[in-house]
Amino acid sequence: MMAKTTTLSSEVMKKIILSYTYLAIWIVLSATVIVYNKYILDKKLYNWPFPISLTMIHMGFCSSLAFFLVRILKFVELVTLSQRVYLTCVLPIGALYSLSLWLSNSAYIYLSVSFIQMLKALMPVAVYTIGILFKKDNFKNSTMCNMLAISVGVGIAAYGEAKYDSFGVSLQLLAVLVEATRLVMIQILLNSRGINLNPIATLYYVAPSCFVFLFIPWVFVELPVLRANSNSLGGFNFDFVIFATNCLCAFALNLAVFLVVGKTSALTMNIGGVVKDWLLIAFSWSVIKDTVTPLNLIGYGLAFLGVAYYNHQKLQMLKAKEAEKKSQQDDEEGGVLLTEREQNGTGKKGDSMD
Repeated sequence: MMAKTTTLSSEVMKKIILSYTYLAIWIVLSATVIVYNKYILDKKLYNWPFPISLTMIHMGFCSSLAFFLVRILKFVELVTLSQRVYLTCVLPIGALYSLSLWLSNSAYIYLSVSFIQMLKALMPVAVYTIGILFKKDNFKNSTMCNMLAISVGVGIAAYGEAKYDSFGVSLQLLAVLVEATRLVMIQILLNSRGINLNPIATLYYVAPSCFVFLFIPWVFVELPVLRANSNSLGGFNFDFVIFATNCLCAFALNLAVFLVVGKTSALTMNIGGVVKDWLLIAFSWSVIKDTVTPLNLIGYGLAFLGVAYYNHQKLQMLKAKEAEKKSQQDDEEGGVLLTEREQNGTGKKGDSMD
């Protein structure tokens, strides 16, 4: 008995260590992609300020690798989607995703990494508000007060920002709004129909449509500038090694998402995201030398507490649902056993009467 308990506890410890290892890998890769994108797009660093082009390169690379993993290596089981589901569900999500990536990558040209992470704290507020509008969430005074606290915290952080740029803030806030809409639409269009796609399958279906959607504004917004600069003496450099490693990091991040969600949960990833934001703020301040003011930290600290409490509430709700589900299963099993006993008892009475 003692040996069995020891074996069980060692297996549990292995699972915990493995789960947190995957989470750590995801945090590192996510932070790497963010800093790498900032390095490429920032005019003071690599100076390649073409967010649509960078996003298209990512989508083209991810589409190719996803096709290779799904169709050639059979790395994941692919859910077959009908043409109607693809046109009515996947394409709208692809359009929102491409717009979200375009806007968020554009913000790196104007804002610091640390300030962008602070603005991203508004994501739960946007998701909850849009969820209420689309009747996917119920209005609760306590939750709305929490959302208000997060918003006030981000407002304080924005007020204390040393290098505030209104256009950059507008881009990032729009990116948060579009991304929140995409997350709610995934629940409405896919999850409600029982369609659950892992990150690799999602890339397989969504990345090509993102590439096509981005191609349209790229032709009018960035292609003329790229042509003009390629013809000039001071044209932009295109370093293949930098862009190839950037794309590999972006794809590896999606693989890490697949592992983290598979081994833990989406909620664990949200909590890990909070840790990642703090690490990025520290990295931005210490390595990139971005200015982080005391008011920034006070505001983001308030927003952080709100996000942490929101995640705590979600965890409690999940636990309550699991407990309710287990209780129902126990009741059903108990009902089946009772029915069997009654049938057996009836059978015995019938035998004695004979």
